[in-house]
Order: sequence, then C-alpha cells, then structure tokens
Amino acid sequence: MVISTASQPPPSQALLRLLRHQFGLSESALALGLRQAQQEQAPLPVVLWRFGLINLEQFDALLTWQDTGGDQA
Repeated sequence: MVISTASQPPPSQALLRLLRHQFGLSESALALGLRQAQQEQAPLPVVLWRFGLINLEQFDALLTWQDTGGDQA
C-alpha cells in the first residue's frame, strides 16, 4: 500500500482513454485502480502497476506520456 498524505488530482480523461484503448484495460480493472488510487491517495499508474494491471514497460510508457504532456488533454 502506498498511502500518501498529499491529495492526488483525479486522472485526466486523456489518461483514462489511453488506458482503455491503447493498454486494453477493462472497465473493471480500471475501476479497481481508480478506487485504490483514491483510497491510498496514490498516482493511478503506480497503483495499476502494483496490482499487476500494467507491466513495467507499460508503466514506463505511461510516465513518459505524462512527462511529454499527454496527460494535459
């Protein structure tokens, strides 16, 4: 469990689209990740990776995507 004291912003619609369409996450997997990220106040990509819903390569791709401004849409 990550549990942070800093409130995390909700994931952008662009991130959710990416996870659904390019990463192939199901709605139930995404819902689990969102609930857990909210409960722990942890970044969604970290929670998805920790639960095994994305692999390390996908996690790295998500971080790169966010760093290059993909999460701003």
